[in-house]
Amino acid sequence: MRLIFATLTLCLATTVAAAGPVCATRDEPAPALTRLQDAMADGRFVAYQPTELKIWDGNPVQASEASIRADLEALRPWFDGLITYGAHSGAERIPAIAKELGYRAVVMGVWDIENEIEIENALAARRAHPGIVVGVSLGNEIVFGNRGDWAALKDAVEEIRARAPTLPLTVTEPFAAFLEPDAAPLLAELDFLAANIHPVFEPWFAEAPPANWADFVLRVTARLADEAFCGPILVKETGVPTGPAEENFDEGKQAAFYAEMAKAMPPSRERAFAFFSAFDAPWRIYDFNPVPGHHPEEAHWGLFTEDRQPKRAMKELTPISAPAR
Repeated sequence: MRLIFATLTLCLATTVAAAGPVCATRDEPAPALTRLQDAMADGRFVAYQPTELKIWDGNPVQASEASIRADLEALRPWFDGLITYGAHSGAERIPAIAKELGYRAVVMGVWDIENEIEIENALAARRAHPGIVVGVSLGNEIVFGNRGDWAALKDAVEEIRARAPTLPLTVTEPFAAFLEPDAAPLLAELDFLAANIHPVFEPWFAEAPPANWADFVLRVTARLADEAFCGPILVKETGVPTGPAEENFDEGKQAAFYAEMAKAMPPSRERAFAFFSAFDAPWRIYDFNPVPGHHPEEAHWGLFTEDRQPKRAMKELTPISAPAR
């Protein structure tokens, strides 16, 4: 995953035409979109990458089935929906394990939209588990990270649409990118929108109370609905890291943010947010392709430690009931 280390405010110069939000051009919504929206309204999503899946010098470490199962067992008391980042190095096994553990929805990520093996892994997971794979998110901040452009994303959506016509599709970018006029042709092809909205990178964050952090996410989501996209919006990434302490991050701030988010944005079929992210990832500080600059907070986004111990936000969050298997 690639995080945003730039100031993105509501006073952005990038705007869209006054005509209003882009609506999908498909004649009918994908049938599985109903299941996704049900999970948005009645469930609880978390952004998840397996704890064993690390990147060292550009090489992914394979995540074992046993480790993924242990991850998902730790998360299951609080979450029944998952959003993943890739379909490689073991992550393609997530839907099968999640189904066994009583999860209701998985949005599969495809990290490399030009990797046919990864794309086929995601589509194979959908074919094997159509009841739980409710969508695919192509890439993560590809435009923002200069790994591709809107045309490349549109081509990828169209290609997968031809191969899996009923599969709900989206892409993930920071919210400001979706407000660019050049994004409109792609937005018309999407079934739902997966946006990243991080108040911690705003210049006012340190001085504002948690209620303002949550209100920012709410107002940005409303702006996306008003100006960019008229379908369901699932905020894929929003959160507060728990460290480093010298940058005034701690577990209390993370817990306070999610408590305010629960009040500011109660889930619905049209708008919901995912918790970000499942587990700490200390290896990300040494990622071979980091965002320019030194960003030690990369290690501390988890709601759980790397060894799967719940942090304060989880201890204060009411568990959800596991459905009957």
